[in-house]
Amino acid sequence: MEFNHARPTCPNGISRRKFLKTIIQTAGAAACTPMAFPCLAAANKRPLKIGYLPITDATPLLVAYSLGYFSHEGLHVERPVMVRSWNLLTESFLTGKFDLVHMLFPIPVWMRFKQNIPVKVLAWDHTNGSAVTVKADSGINRFADLSGKQVAVPSWYSMHNLVMQLGLQAQGLEPVIRPPGSKLAPHEVNLFILPPPDMPQALLGKKIDAFIVADPFNALAQEKFSAKIMRYSGDIWKNHPCCVIVVKDDLILQNQAMIQKAVNAIVRAQAWCLQNPRETAHLLSREGEGFLPVNESVLNRVFGSIPEKELVHPQWNVERIGFQPFPYPSATRFILEQMKKTKVEGNTDFLTPLDTNTAVAQLVDDRFVRKALDDMGGIKAFCQCDMKDALAREETIEIN
Repeated sequence: MEFNHARPTCPNGISRRKFLKTIIQTAGAAACTPMAFPCLAAANKRPLKIGYLPITDATPLLVAYSLGYFSHEGLHVERPVMVRSWNLLTESFLTGKFDLVHMLFPIPVWMRFKQNIPVKVLAWDHTNGSAVTVKADSGINRFADLSGKQVAVPSWYSMHNLVMQLGLQAQGLEPVIRPPGSKLAPHEVNLFILPPPDMPQALLGKKIDAFIVADPFNALAQEKFSAKIMRYSGDIWKNHPCCVIVVKDDLILQNQAMIQKAVNAIVRAQAWCLQNPRETAHLLSREGEGFLPVNESVLNRVFGSIPEKELVHPQWNVERIGFQPFPYPSATRFILEQMKKTKVEGNTDFLTPLDTNTAVAQLVDDRFVRKALDDMGGIKAFCQCDMKDALAREETIEIN
């Protein structure tokens, strides 16, 4: 697979919107002509269906569709369908409405090991991309200040719940799960579920004191409601995974060639996003393709750099949202171990007997992303890392 990493520039007198639209139209026109591609009619007899939440976690799937990367691979992919909540996305995936989805990493853990549903994680969809958001005048500046507060998370089986509880426990605070507004002891912090789109308004209406969620809802709260970021997730756990690409095992067994082509397109889209942050913001926005229900100005915050003064660890050089597809086993092991210590509503006994290394092997299938990266010249497109051991790393987690 050839990929040009040079960032495109808009010719004089042409708006970003028109320029991006030209890229999309050109990609689509070249994607599936009978002479250039047979469109893999035999390999992909029905459209591949994608579901997503209206968050920037879905970016690679949406960009791969819009820029015609799926079509370049000869795949027939329907326009991705937006749903409102993780519960609905999970249910739709399990009932066959969607073939390919992005999911918070702990959700496929729950599917595979509690519900005994054979699913596989194929790749990371992005890194970082979330934050703890509070009102600007709240006086909340660190995890210790959340004592006695009401905090919303998007799902019990989420990186957000995991990271929030890591931060609270580091300060000696106790996460509890009670109805919203419940009376709390000073050392307690009440956690409950809210769909991501509801969080900014709930903060404005003082129904919650803080929320942790993926963008663009942190950026939206900043721009529309004068909220502030208490802490970026990537400033707690350096370049952590959040959403991953998930499919059912039977789809892999039915058509490995199709899965490889889908992963190729997603990896290519991630590389494009890294090189074209402002164009990515435009494409996803209301002014662009309308995948996310926010304006371009909000998304420019997400795909821009974090001001150094807002970071505890500026030396990490993390982005607000990053893109890197390889599913490092060290991160999966950490997630599995931390999930055993994280409170959720419901029974988590299924986690106790899991052997971590065995569970990693059962959950993650990295064959396809390795091949996609090899075809692009390796992981160097995504990191300034030591190429001698680029597919291994140690996790860096510092709460402070």
